[in-house]
Amino acid sequence: MKLEYTLKQKSTKNMARLGEFTYNGKVYETPMFMPVGTNATVKTLSPEELKEIGCGIILANTYHLWLRPGEDIVQKAGGLHKFMNYDGPILTDSGGYQVFSLAKPKDITEEGVHFKNYENGDKLFLTPEKSIQIQMALGSDLVMSFDECVKWPAERKYVEESVERTLRWAKRGKDVFNNRDEQMLFGIVQGGEYEDLRKHCAEELVKMDFDGYSVGGTSVGEDKKTMYKMVSYATKYLPENKLRYLMGVGDPIDLIENVMRGIDLFDCVSPTRLARHGHAYTKHGKINLKNSKYKEDFSKIDENCHCYACQNYTKAYIKHLLSCEETFGARLLSIHNISFLVNLMAEIRKNIKTDTLEEFRDQFILDYYGEGYEYK
Repeated sequence: MKLEYTLKQKSTKNMARLGEFTYNGKVYETPMFMPVGTNATVKTLSPEELKEIGCGIILANTYHLWLRPGEDIVQKAGGLHKFMNYDGPILTDSGGYQVFSLAKPKDITEEGVHFKNYENGDKLFLTPEKSIQIQMALGSDLVMSFDECVKWPAERKYVEESVERTLRWAKRGKDVFNNRDEQMLFGIVQGGEYEDLRKHCAEELVKMDFDGYSVGGTSVGEDKKTMYKMVSYATKYLPENKLRYLMGVGDPIDLIENVMRGIDLFDCVSPTRLARHGHAYTKHGKINLKNSKYKEDFSKIDENCHCYACQNYTKAYIKHLLSCEETFGARLLSIHNISFLVNLMAEIRKNIKTDTLEEFRDQFILDYYGEGYEYK
């Protein structure tokens, strides 16, 4: 059945919100961090491990699954849930980020976007309609509209044209979306750093009455203060009774700051990507376990963490695994890093309940960055 969101509580000091939804008989609370499983798997981890960590929604990538194995194969398998053996909720992106990362401006037309297959060079063409049709075949629970994610900085004239095209694409995608009883369709707010364009895009999407709304076009090279402004420019015009999702953002301080700006859902590849490079989140900032100083450090990754990696293994052992290029090292750090963000979100929810999120943020900054931290 279609996921239904309920707003439970709002902060009196900022835009932070506490909500929940029920899926397969289990209640999930928001705000929530969602791990990214690009190819229908969160790198190095099993679905059982993700559930043990406490994950709720996870992501899969429409563009990559379109290329391999193909949405028809996933559909024949019974949809993403059966294909990857995950019984929690799944979100698919639209392929819009690949407009940002793979296509050139000349490849973006009113009809859709031309790509080259990154594996064999074949020509590809993705339209708003095709993106929605692929996602319906994949059988995800949360479906994203096809949009253009504009680079930062960008000239106002280009952003104006891009917003209007994104709105037309959103309408076209919504017109072919016919699985409303089982899937949620999100509109994506673009507009760069321009407040009036964010407002315009949000208001026009709300008129189309989507099931939820995403804020896109952030974490594309801008500084944190600019990101926070872009988010605020969008969320203030979105309905309170629907989910709000900030795409591609996962730095711990960004989770806290953007919850305070009204965001419910976050995703990012950073916890597993950092893990593959030997980095771990801790209460006192990121550490690199490839560093020689951990060779004889027999303490936990983080004394405050109770994840499987911290309960069973030491920094010295994980440093050894990384030095030997053993996959188990990356697995342990992936478990820890995702656990860190899942637990951070639990702390955020707890502080929304007590309306102490600003105080929590200030203490987190002091612990994580130290004295004198300034947003960059």
